[in-house]
Amino acid sequence: MTALAVTGHMDLTEESLPAVRAALDELLARYRDVDRDRDGGPGSGKTLVGISCIAKGADSLFAEAVLAVGGRLVVVVPSRDYRRSTVEPDDAPLFDRLAAAADEVVVLPRERADRQAYEAANALLLERADRLVAVWNGEPPSGRGGGTADLVLAAREAGIPVDVVWPAGAARRADSR
Repeated sequence: MTALAVTGHMDLTEESLPAVRAALDELLARYRDVDRDRDGGPGSGKTLVGISCIAKGADSLFAEAVLAVGGRLVVVVPSRDYRRSTVEPDDAPLFDRLAAAADEVVVLPRERADRQAYEAANALLLERADRLVAVWNGEPPSGRGGGTADLVLAAREAGIPVDVVWPAGAARRADSR
């Protein structure tokens, strides 16, 4: 079994989404094939586990790709109020669909979605992951904590391998940084 956690930018441009999704599909297919070989033949793909907070952007794209290859999805929700306070109305149907499709949903025992909740969620992602998939443009940490670059650095410090996904044409919205 391979457990892949994800971190990534929430503010991908609409034009970037197909390229990022294709890159995630290609990456996950490699792990699925390795798991099948290890198991001695074709199987359900359930030996691939994707761990995601299913935020908009990279997290949701990754979760959809995990489900598309027949993997198990584990959802980490940073706080009890996360869905209500953080998920935007346009993103709620996808969030709800992914949460319903998950094999496991872990809601952290935090009341509010704040920096500490996100950092606790990131810690749990790393605790449960064999590898980290980072949909990341390579920019350094912002200094606010809890972001994509912060999690990549923490994974590397912990000795967790990181697969960076940033295909040609990927971009972040300029208005959201």
